[in-house]
Amino acid sequence: MDRQLSGTGRKPRHGEPFSARALRAVRRTVSSSAAREVAEATRAAELLQQPVTTGRQIAVTSIRGGAGKSTVAALLGTTYAHYRQDPVLFVEADPALGSLPIRLGAESLRWTTGDVADIVEPQMSLLDITGYLVQLRDNAWLLPGSQGQIGAMLDTRSYERAMVALRRYFGVAVVDCETLPAEVARVALSASQARVLATPATLDGVSSTFAVLQWMKGLPPHMLASTAVVITEQAPHCGIDLADAVRTLEAAGPSVHVLPYDRHLADGGHIRTELLAHSTRQTASRLAADVFQLSQKRH
Repeated sequence: MDRQLSGTGRKPRHGEPFSARALRAVRRTVSSSAAREVAEATRAAELLQQPVTTGRQIAVTSIRGGAGKSTVAALLGTTYAHYRQDPVLFVEADPALGSLPIRLGAESLRWTTGDVADIVEPQMSLLDITGYLVQLRDNAWLLPGSQGQIGAMLDTRSYERAMVALRRYFGVAVVDCETLPAEVARVALSASQARVLATPATLDGVSSTFAVLQWMKGLPPHMLASTAVVITEQAPHCGIDLADAVRTLEAAGPSVHVLPYDRHLADGGHIRTELLAHSTRQTASRLAADVFQLSQKRH
């Protein structure tokens, strides 16, 4: 982000109002919900810490812009980086001024996905590789799709070369793709062990995603079997029946999660996990565990 523009952002807000946080704290002291939350968090941690023999690639995309796919990708990768011991890679396969570097708080960008495809060689060590990446918190690294300028290009051959070269260095790679039906997005989806479709909590968003799921039924069965859908609430009160939307999409085959409205996420800047709403952190953990399990299965 241009430094002149970075000053336009206000102080980051907490994901939920103070009154909601205080009420939840009171409820936890007078109910058994705290024990259930601890048990659920422990179970998610166990799933997320499972070892892998080869790097897992998880592709995140959507049918249109503004669906929250970069936000979902950032939450997924941040969750993996928090729980796992092996390094985690964020790949931005969306050179059209994608927002992933902003969401991850990257202060500067150097090499892009297209650049690294021509640089990485088999004899390189992890230390050599990370010299071309942006270092983040918790042993996580970012490979951006552009340098914040219009005109960057990424073709399918460059993407494939970069991912084949990098996957052996990282336990999990989360790929923020272009929107469908872009060619690189389709290649990323087919090459990944698990897929996430982000859709806004709107009638047209859910309808378009349902159409994509119907199309995926004509693909090899493992494609749909290893796909999860995230319905993102981008306003305090959405205009659809979320329970009905979840049932409709689940009937098409995938697991479905709802990412609730979060004031901190809605601001669109650097995601600070300590400012996320409690429900957002819970959803991110459930989603990450679910998608990681999908990536481990042999469909």
